[in-house]
Amino acid sequence: MNAIQFTATGGPEVLKLVDIPIPEPGPGEVRVRQTGAGVNFIDIYIRTGRYERPLPHVPGREGVGTVDAVGPGVTEPAIGDRVSYSDDSRPGGYAEYTVLKAESTITLPAGITDDVACALTLQGLTAHYLATSSYAIQPGDWVLVHAGAGGVGRLLIQLAKSRGATVVATAGSPEKVALALSGGADHAIDYTKTAFGAEAKRLAGGANYAAVYDSVGKDTFDASLSLVRTRGTLVLYGASSGPVPPFDPIRLMSGSLFLTRPTLNDYLRTPEEKAWRCKELFDAVLDGKLDVRVGAEYALADAAQAHIDLAARKTTGKVLLRI
Repeated sequence: MNAIQFTATGGPEVLKLVDIPIPEPGPGEVRVRQTGAGVNFIDIYIRTGRYERPLPHVPGREGVGTVDAVGPGVTEPAIGDRVSYSDDSRPGGYAEYTVLKAESTITLPAGITDDVACALTLQGLTAHYLATSSYAIQPGDWVLVHAGAGGVGRLLIQLAKSRGATVVATAGSPEKVALALSGGADHAIDYTKTAFGAEAKRLAGGANYAAVYDSVGKDTFDASLSLVRTRGTLVLYGASSGPVPPFDPIRLMSGSLFLTRPTLNDYLRTPEEKAWRCKELFDAVLDGKLDVRVGAEYALADAAQAHIDLAARKTTGKVLLRI
């Protein structure tokens, strides 16, 4: 089968299209014939060696397709079921076939396309736990969402609005500002033209924010922290500009602030929690209340270019590899 693999960490050029054997599912596992795979910043972190993985490595923790084989002991999903998945413990999404634990898959309801499912499985579930659990947004809250035109950011804006928040977003161009506003943001700041900290403060009438959702990291962390209200929360869930340098926790005393660095697996701890989050997202799409946007598509062989464009922040919405 065709797959993207790297044998040494480094730049996008280490990603090579190779022919490797089709994997076979073992006990408790299923094999998925994929139609698409998601491209995410974590894939870049792994490719560059920031997150270590055994080599050689087929990247990709997220995908969608149809179950075409099951291992011993598997009753669900069944052969022929459409499923999506996000599972960092089983990389291999940049390939025609992948083998997964059956319990890590999500069976898709009718009406949810493969593209939408792939966009929701990592980014949608991330936006859901950010809005409901990392900080449970309340009616009347003011929240700030960085990278509001991105895959998670634009979904998070919509979920925050559905919970009654006033949302201020940041984005890096007039076109991205327009995308954040089309997702329901009340205000959007082009950080390439305006210092977002001062403008966010002005928009809130001089008040600070119940929560700031920061996927950018190094470039935005200090200003983000300064915008959090007393007993408010800074949710740092990414580092697209680089990791945040070490800082003294005593800075949180400025308002008894909360700082969290969440990860998706910790918000899918039980089958019931996973089912709840998936149902809310799928229902919102089917009811026309959640707009899921696929912003860029690449052939499997062009995975390196997808990494280049994502790292350069040239993409918006979900980035997919067509398989």
